[in-house]
Amino acid sequence: MTNTSFLDKIAAVLIDDYSDRLSNVIVILPNKRAKIFLIEALKNKVSTNILSPEIISVEDFIQDISGIRSIDPIELLFEFYEVYLSITEKSNQQTFELFANWAKTLLQDFNEIDRYLLDPSHVLSYLKDIEDIKKWGIEVENKTPLLEKYIDFWKLLPNYYQSLYTHLLNKGIGYQGLIYREAVNNLNHFTNSVQDKQFIFAGFNALNAAEEKIIQHLIASDQAKIYWDVDQTFLNDPYHDAGLFVRRFKESWKHYKSNPFEWIVNDFSHAKNIHVIGTPKSIGQAKISGSIIENIINESRSLGTDASLDKVAVVLGEENLLVPLLYSLPSSVGALNITMGYSSKNNPAQILIAKLFKMHTNALSRNAKSYVLYYKDVLDILTHPLVKPYAKTSTLVHVINQNNYTFITHQKLMELNVIPSELFLLLFQKWENGSIPVLETISKLLQTIKKNLSNDNEEEKITKAFVFAIFKVINKLINYYSKHAHIDKIETLYAIYKQVIDLAEVSFEGEPLNGLQIMGVLESRVLDFETVIVTSMNEGKFPAGKSQNSFIPYDVKKELGLPTFKEKDAIYTYHFYHLLQRAKTIYLIYNTESEGLDAGEKSRFITQLEVEKQKNHTLTHEIYNAVLPNTAYQPMVIPKSESVMVRLQEIAEKGFSPSALTSYIRNPIQFYFQKILRISEVEEVEENIALNTLGTIIHETLKVLYEPFIGKFIFEKDIENCFKQIDAEVLKQFKLVYKEGEIKKGRNLLAFEVAKRNVSNFLKVERESIKNGDAIKILALEQTFERILNHPNLPFPVLIKGNVDRIEERNGIIRIIDYKTGKVEKASVTLKSWNGLTEDIKSDKIIQVLAYAFMYEQEAKGKPIEAGIISFKNLKSGFLPFNFKEEKEMNSIINEVVLSNYLEQIVVLLSEILNATIPFEEKVI
Repeated sequence: MTNTSFLDKIAAVLIDDYSDRLSNVIVILPNKRAKIFLIEALKNKVSTNILSPEIISVEDFIQDISGIRSIDPIELLFEFYEVYLSITEKSNQQTFELFANWAKTLLQDFNEIDRYLLDPSHVLSYLKDIEDIKKWGIEVENKTPLLEKYIDFWKLLPNYYQSLYTHLLNKGIGYQGLIYREAVNNLNHFTNSVQDKQFIFAGFNALNAAEEKIIQHLIASDQAKIYWDVDQTFLNDPYHDAGLFVRRFKESWKHYKSNPFEWIVNDFSHAKNIHVIGTPKSIGQAKISGSIIENIINESRSLGTDASLDKVAVVLGEENLLVPLLYSLPSSVGALNITMGYSSKNNPAQILIAKLFKMHTNALSRNAKSYVLYYKDVLDILTHPLVKPYAKTSTLVHVINQNNYTFITHQKLMELNVIPSELFLLLFQKWENGSIPVLETISKLLQTIKKNLSNDNEEEKITKAFVFAIFKVINKLINYYSKHAHIDKIETLYAIYKQVIDLAEVSFEGEPLNGLQIMGVLESRVLDFETVIVTSMNEGKFPAGKSQNSFIPYDVKKELGLPTFKEKDAIYTYHFYHLLQRAKTIYLIYNTESEGLDAGEKSRFITQLEVEKQKNHTLTHEIYNAVLPNTAYQPMVIPKSESVMVRLQEIAEKGFSPSALTSYIRNPIQFYFQKILRISEVEEVEENIALNTLGTIIHETLKVLYEPFIGKFIFEKDIENCFKQIDAEVLKQFKLVYKEGEIKKGRNLLAFEVAKRNVSNFLKVERESIKNGDAIKILALEQTFERILNHPNLPFPVLIKGNVDRIEERNGIIRIIDYKTGKVEKASVTLKSWNGLTEDIKSDKIIQVLAYAFMYEQEAKGKPIEAGIISFKNLKSGFLPFNFKEEKEMNSIINEVVLSNYLEQIVVLLSEILNATIPFEEKVI
């Protein structure tokens, strides 16, 4: 069975009936895309050279009749605002943003009224009457000014319509509905001027009243013919939405009372393989589409037939599936034709401009005078791929990160970047002089970016196309703004920019007649394919479902003959069934998730195919789920190479710190990254003070306050003196550690107060001890100590080296103190058994303080030693010394036995670290 496509049949009609006057024939199709396919069908029908008929889309045809230029929605909005200002009292005039909120909906209603040739004053006064009835029961004296304004708005609608219509007509421009209405008005004049032309309308389904009138007029004057493409299955079923419009035309058009209705076909009932596939999420649908195409290619190759995909179409129910689909296509797909544009929302140049708007609008709203920029906005721009390689600002980024600049004035930013590039100056030029200078700056910026991109590099050529698309949008905005100077707020500009961006797609280049066809639903009109893959077969996507974006209520639309959501669904139904009509193999893919983004229940079209199953249709239903691995994550295992062993020996010579040992216990991979590979954390602006930074500030403050007393006993008056210095010293340390960070407000002000309180509380505890008769002598502050550890089980001597916060002599006992800004309980420094000390991270505090005791032991000259922690969040517990708990006895003095047991455990840990046969194995927590 060979199906003849609809366009092949049209080509045959043209050759058979009009071959002698083809150049006088004008073929009108529903869209521009079908033109190339019709020309190809004509080429296949002739062997000699012929003059092609003129082939145009219906919109271009209507524009030709009316003689009016179509304008885009944004230009229309600007024109409407001009009209609105001219007929609205100054006291009632709204800003452009407020106006745009309701004007877009109103313009859509004007468009529908005109396309369906309704009397605007009747429809709009009808709306006003409905609103009056709604407010019927309100007494005159209870009508508020707001309510009065609301009712006045509805009264003004006919005036808005008439004024806009006249204004646009005088300029020779219009929206779609106006063009259609004027085309109908100009119909007689047009038909007289084209007496020698013959029109052929092909492949239509839904027609608005204006199109119906124009086509019927041309058919009646014997200047036109119309060919439908409708299957008898849908036409003969009075309830099937795919035939809803064509049934109406067949019954109501005068022409069909005495002439045959062409063409009714019988293709849908032929044999078809329909595969319904459900899978979770959008990406799953793209992956399945890719694997279906791969199977088609492999099957063709195994049968030895041509593996071309010319007769295969992927119809995307949702356009954002395009990029995932392109990534999912097999490499064996040679030629490819994409009829959809790539949305500008994800265009890298657009993302840069959006970030630029965000930075400058934020700066203006904060304080237009001092023009303060937020560091994240600045870094977002400086690290953008179109800026980073060319702006020469790596030093500036480093300075911002290192000095914790959170908010930077424009002046400071300029000072920090000593030799600014042209690109940098354009990015950070102040937006103070209105919309047109801003747009001109952005235009110059895009030109500068274009110069930086090379034509030799394929990726940069594509980036240039993206930059050019945004450049066109900006120039369009410059054009709008130069005509409408009074709309001059940056916020408005950004709102309009976001709307224009939706219209600015980047087109894909491709060979339209070769290879796999990827298209949206509307691009598939009039075309026929053997294999069709349709994605997003969910309610709300396919069909699109209800969207009440209109001031005209449903019942009024129904009464006046305007399309409601039912008619819009019927259009989708026709497109869907037309895709299936001549196809032999169909894949319908839907999202099985009923909740969340891009979700919805299975499309009614799938259910309809199941319920109304044709005799020759084979329908299969499958659910695909992603294959989940048995293990979610495989822990890293890194063997110790020769170079790793060299590095470990280097660390052993320079010194293992107690924190390096505990980092190995916590996670050997963390130790490997930090100590072996020396990977440090990325330098970032610390917007809110981190806990470790706060800890550093407290440590440093205490060091400075106690430094004068090293080697001396402390008295009460010394502590009283320290109290007086707290504020100034904490502030000084904040400046040194936190640099340019903001500490006068927000969380950081709280952290500043916490630091002062911690130091003050510590001094109070100290003062209390002295009052109670403790003799305290400071021996060392923030001092580094080291000691070599020799042991027969170690391959070489290991240096243990660390920084001790404070060492004091208190009542004849040496105390080694480690400050902790977090909360530490007594249990954390109490040990019951030496076995497994280095296996549990809970013992990290014990390992640390005993390492300090081991390092200081020789300096103690036989005096008893205690080592422990002072926790600022647990100051009431005071000094928490290391305790070894044997049965009920607690021993806090670190003697030779304690150190010997400790070192045995540390040697076990070190010999594991230094053993070449034991790899670094990640601990998964």
